[in-house]
Amino acid sequence: MDRKPKPATPATRSANAALAARLPLDHRGDHELAKAGFVAPPKGPVLHELGFPIWDLDDFAFCTGPAPDSVNPSLWRHAQLNLYAGLFHVAERIWQVRGLDISNITFVAGETGWIVIDPLTTAETARAAIDLLHTHVEPRPVVAVIYTHSHVDHFGGVDGVVDEASVASGSVPIIAPEGFLHAAISENVFAGSAMLRRASYMYGPLLPRGPLGHVDAGLGKGVPALGTGGLIAPTDDIRQTGETRLIDGVEILFQLTPETEAPAEMNFFFPQFRALCMAENCSSNLHNLYTLRGAQVRDALAWSRYIDEAVRLFGDETDVVFLSHQWPRFGRLEAIEYMRDQRDVYRWLHDETLRLANQGLTMNEIAEDLELPTGLEHCFSARGYYGSVNHNAKAVYQRYLGWFDGNPAHLHPLPPVEAARRYVEFMGGADTVLGRARASFDEGDYRWVVEVVNHVVFADPGNEAARLLQADALEQLGYQAESGPWRGFYLTGAQELRHGVADLGEGSPLSPHIVRAMSVELLLDYIAIRLHGPRIGELAARLGLHVTDRDEHHEIELRNGTLHHHPVVEFTPDVEARLTLGHPALVELALGQNLLAPFVELGSVTIAGDHTLFETLFANLDVFRSWFPIVEP
Repeated sequence: MDRKPKPATPATRSANAALAARLPLDHRGDHELAKAGFVAPPKGPVLHELGFPIWDLDDFAFCTGPAPDSVNPSLWRHAQLNLYAGLFHVAERIWQVRGLDISNITFVAGETGWIVIDPLTTAETARAAIDLLHTHVEPRPVVAVIYTHSHVDHFGGVDGVVDEASVASGSVPIIAPEGFLHAAISENVFAGSAMLRRASYMYGPLLPRGPLGHVDAGLGKGVPALGTGGLIAPTDDIRQTGETRLIDGVEILFQLTPETEAPAEMNFFFPQFRALCMAENCSSNLHNLYTLRGAQVRDALAWSRYIDEAVRLFGDETDVVFLSHQWPRFGRLEAIEYMRDQRDVYRWLHDETLRLANQGLTMNEIAEDLELPTGLEHCFSARGYYGSVNHNAKAVYQRYLGWFDGNPAHLHPLPPVEAARRYVEFMGGADTVLGRARASFDEGDYRWVVEVVNHVVFADPGNEAARLLQADALEQLGYQAESGPWRGFYLTGAQELRHGVADLGEGSPLSPHIVRAMSVELLLDYIAIRLHGPRIGELAARLGLHVTDRDEHHEIELRNGTLHHHPVVEFTPDVEARLTLGHPALVELALGQNLLAPFVELGSVTIAGDHTLFETLFANLDVFRSWFPIVEP
């Protein structure tokens, strides 16, 4: 059977042509903004220390000329804009490097050194960016690092611009919004295995680069593959709007924006340069209120209000707005107009979703009906290259009303495999379903084909005809998708239905460079998540943990298949066993080394009291799989 990608069908070509006819895709204004201030191109592929490339913008050299039939023409335009890459001069003493990662890294010249804003996803791309800056501007030491928010593409490359010793000595502060560390760990570790697997769909890293595969991720071209991610914990928290810092002669005024694009996020203003950093609260597309890789639903109302507050706080003094992704906006009036458009789209999503919900429409009904208002439809910075109106409306509904739509028929549905078997039986068996689905495919009704044939795949994952038909339908939906992440999900699903899940090993998906930044409390929370409650059963115990290099004592209670913990000054008499170790050993145990014996033999761990209690605890921690199935049971 043919497992190669297929060309666009007539139905897909027609759908893409209809969208192209509605939008002014030949407008060049964004192209002028995206290349403004250009200084120098990237130096070439970014290499891992072992010599293999982790990022090469030349992979996307095909994104030129008219849109191919297999790519939504609006997404194609956006993909071309995201090709403007290299070093850019943004404002007085402010430079950005764009296109070496999905995010931007920004450099502000102080009196003696560089203030680094958002050091990208990997140490390799961050190091390449600062090398480019040093080559074309001036070599200087890094005097401070600012994390705008708690997503990994804005802190993961910190080791590429500063070393931990400089931070620990106090010579290089790391500034972040209050709650940054907890939010970063919650997102990247607590649900990290599931999130990283879903990210392999959302960002398209497993897809070939090309018109039939990955063309753009919406916020940028894509995420660097197999680079070194890290985290150095902040040393200076911004706790409220209005706080200022004077860093190497540069004044910075901060606006705290919690529960917007990230749980912990902030904007900030440089009065000397009349420049405003809007972090990821503004971008060149409609962002996600719910990200398809999985995360907490974001607060559209708060997001809109904080953009409005930024306009009121800084708008009259701002000549340039720069962002954590994509290109800046120049001129006071232009910047304010852009920010108001961004404000309006999140407020509109919030209010319209709730207006319709209060009329009794369900989540899916609302999402199906909503379209951008006339004033925003032709505003490309409000179009759904990353988020979408459809899944953002569902996010607003979920935030207020949850997953249940009120219909009792949906209160306790059968699990997918059992429901699939019964659906296929009711519909006359797999052959009948596939025969009717092929007719629907020929009519261009791909959404229905995917929904129906999915039942056959879940009832019988070995049914090759069903797998390939669903793959063909997913592929056409991908070709029509304006959102880069939607395209990634559809095309990766098609690829895995045709070829199976990639065998990329079953090591821990979590970066030890990130886990080592976790506090003892966060490490114990992660161990509690890994605890197999049903298997540990009725074990009840009170344990003591002494982390020597941090001089911390924590008591742990095991009860009813759960793990509770809290810090103490000294252990209470009813502690039955005590584990003594350093923070590095606790990190290794939290990451998945379930056996205590090797640590005890090496002398890095000692146990006093009933050692079997700790042995039982660590022997009953789940090891999370990196590459679990998604489009099949």
